[in-house]
Amino acid sequence: MADRRTYRTFGLLDIGTSKTVAAVMVAEQGPSLSEPSLRLAGLGLQRSRGVKAGVLTDLDEAESVVRAVLAQAERAAGVSVGNYTVSVAAGRLASAHCTARIDVETGRVTHDDLQRLMAAGESYAERDGRTLLHLNRLGYELDGVGGVRDPIGFSARRMAAGLHAVTADEGPLRNLLVLIDRCYAECDGLVASPYASALAVTTEEERQFGVTCIDFGAGTTTLALFADGVFAGVEAIPVGGQHLTYDIARALQTPLAEAERIKTLYGTLLNAQSDEHESISYPVAGEEDEGSFETTKARLTAIIRPRVQQLLGLVRERLALNAAGRFAGDKIVLTGGASQLLGLSEFVANEFGRHVRVGRPQDLVGLNASLGGPQLATLSGLAVLSARGSNELSTPSQRKASKQGYLGRVGTWLKHAF
Repeated sequence: MADRRTYRTFGLLDIGTSKTVAAVMVAEQGPSLSEPSLRLAGLGLQRSRGVKAGVLTDLDEAESVVRAVLAQAERAAGVSVGNYTVSVAAGRLASAHCTARIDVETGRVTHDDLQRLMAAGESYAERDGRTLLHLNRLGYELDGVGGVRDPIGFSARRMAAGLHAVTADEGPLRNLLVLIDRCYAECDGLVASPYASALAVTTEEERQFGVTCIDFGAGTTTLALFADGVFAGVEAIPVGGQHLTYDIARALQTPLAEAERIKTLYGTLLNAQSDEHESISYPVAGEEDEGSFETTKARLTAIIRPRVQQLLGLVRERLALNAAGRFAGDKIVLTGGASQLLGLSEFVANEFGRHVRVGRPQDLVGLNASLGGPQLATLSGLAVLSARGSNELSTPSQRKASKQGYLGRVGTWLKHAF
């Protein structure tokens, strides 16, 4: 029998503080392929405007950028997509852990029982104006006995499940959907960006043993925690690599563009004796003459180090407060554009006393090597999730029709896809 393969085209959109990226992907699926084979058909990339710390601040500016990247990606792919899966880093992403319990009316666990269980978890998660992004099960108990992975068909009178929900403030999500609507596109679904990034840069074995993925973005730093192979926690901190740029610009009195260049070319957390004598030339903001000023790499490190220490202190606080923190193992994987700061992995390892590595997503076929790396981790994770289509996470039942609307339809997609 011929190996019949199917092809599916879909769009991805990642709106970050420093850059906005759109991609048109082609997923190939066939009997001989255990996982869909992904190919990048078109990519659009622009510097972000109208976004701060992942939150929209100017719809008009953001719209012009999103329209440009969507057109760029679809033009390169030679196809119009229209529907995009979108990453979310705004809205104060947070985890909620709870235990849901129900009576098994028939005495044997069915899919209807699971739906009732998840509906209870959904009701708990969506309180105080929060919107549910992900809801997955951490484990089951049947008549007080834990350790059950799949309860379908088991005999039981009482069933309980530990649940992990990722929620966000509703306002920023609605504004994100308004932006996409203004660009004459539709949102197929919303995915928490730390979850997408972590899937792209951690291995299945690391997630099984327990791992914490820290995504150092420009405006936000996000955390995704895994334990026993299950997505177990998320945190978002409104501090990122852009704040290092501001610190350099303020200390040296140089323009932001120049501060970004200095950080990229010379920024380091490593100490070397030669740094005291290695000079860096730069212009000063507001100076009319073309003369340049000088500083040393040692002074640059002294500017960068306190901000990184402050950020890692916030990371430590969030990990201590997250219920999954003590189960996520001792491994840390770094990703995001700011993770490429020289010496960061060693610095984090010393601060936390854990094994640390910088995670690089698997290169997408069709992507120029110069555009790959940790800075596109979220996009790579979105591609994996969208290609699977799927049952990656368990979710509650659909919302009632009265709650439908644009955001409601996205919620329905999430219930089916994850």
